[in-house]
Amino acid sequence: MTDSHNAIPFAPDFAKGGGLLPAIAQCAKSGEVLMMAYMNEESFNKTLESGEAWYYSRSRNCLWHKGESSGKVQRVKSLRLDCDSDTLLLLIEQIGEAACHTGKRSCFFREWKDGKVSECSPQIFDPSEVYK
Repeated sequence: MTDSHNAIPFAPDFAKGGGLLPAIAQCAKSGEVLMMAYMNEESFNKTLESGEAWYYSRSRNCLWHKGESSGKVQRVKSLRLDCDSDTLLLLIEQIGEAACHTGKRSCFFREWKDGKVSECSPQIFDPSEVYK
């Protein structure tokens, strides 16, 4: 894909990752990193078409529309591609405030700091209530 005005190439190289590339979801408003998942070419194209994040689940071996079960969808504000064309950055609006299936705001809720481990992301919902 290229921008028709500038002819800037925007073509993720899915072959580099064996068909899957890391995709980092970052809150467009706050800059907080919310999660990291994988995209294949099909999930990438569905993301572009729908304006909502689609990923590829390695554990389930299938496409995954973020928020399909929980309603906590990710509206994509912009997509960025790194210099090697093998990592994607999605700047998103997280609907429902929680990105993690554990009910936390961010999947990166465990923090090691000054030799101590703590939780650094609030609990937004009870997963046992959402995923029945």
